[in-house]
Amino acid sequence: MTDPFEWDAQRYGELPLPHVAWGEGVLARLAPSPGARVLEVGCGTGRDAARLLGARPDVRYLGVDGSEQMLAAAGEALAHFGDRVRLRRVDLREPQDFGPIDGALSVATLHWVPDHQPLFASVARALASGGRFVVDAGGHGNLARLALAIESVFGAGDQTWNFATAEATSEALREQGFTVVDARLWPDPLVLREEAYRPYLATVVLGAHLHRIAPQQRAAAVDAVAEAMGEPLVDYVRLEFEAVR
Repeated sequence: MTDPFEWDAQRYGELPLPHVAWGEGVLARLAPSPGARVLEVGCGTGRDAARLLGARPDVRYLGVDGSEQMLAAAGEALAHFGDRVRLRRVDLREPQDFGPIDGALSVATLHWVPDHQPLFASVARALASGGRFVVDAGGHGNLARLALAIESVFGAGDQTWNFATAEATSEALREQGFTVVDARLWPDPLVLREEAYRPYLATVVLGAHLHRIAPQQRAAAVDAVAEAMGEPLVDYVRLEFEAVR
């Protein structure tokens, strides 16, 4: 891994991911209208898109991501949906032209974006009046225990995430013309089997840290973080919101 926005898509897809349940919740709250054009911010392997497109044969879909491997995996997973699907590699730190959309969703992506305002502005420009923007992401307090373990191994100031509060998120959305239906934080700790713990840390949590060190040092760094944590637990706190343009 040489790019902090690149992922090992195959290994990611093999792990026991709480993202599955998070995505199911987001899709249930999005409830797109018939014939809707739906944007997914951070489409990953296409897991949530496949569920959406399979259940709603009238929906058209644009998935964007910063990882070539994730987009390649999504392309394979969604190929049978034909021209209902478009995929595009983007840098979510920069303003984007997504084209007209009727709804937008995002699962476990926004906390990788250092400033949410450009992304919220891009979604607002693209979203039709009355369109819903439904999101799950890491929120304030997310990975607090894990962050201390990471600091002990990688050093202070080596955090890569933006874990926003519900209040700050609501304010940022309103500044871009959204009406906030709901924004909340809730704890969702994940306890893993011991044999899955290190692969999960390396693939899902530590990738942006590991890319900064030599490949031969990475296994030892993952071991050190796991040992500093003391138990196979990932202390997730989720930020969820629904907003209407």
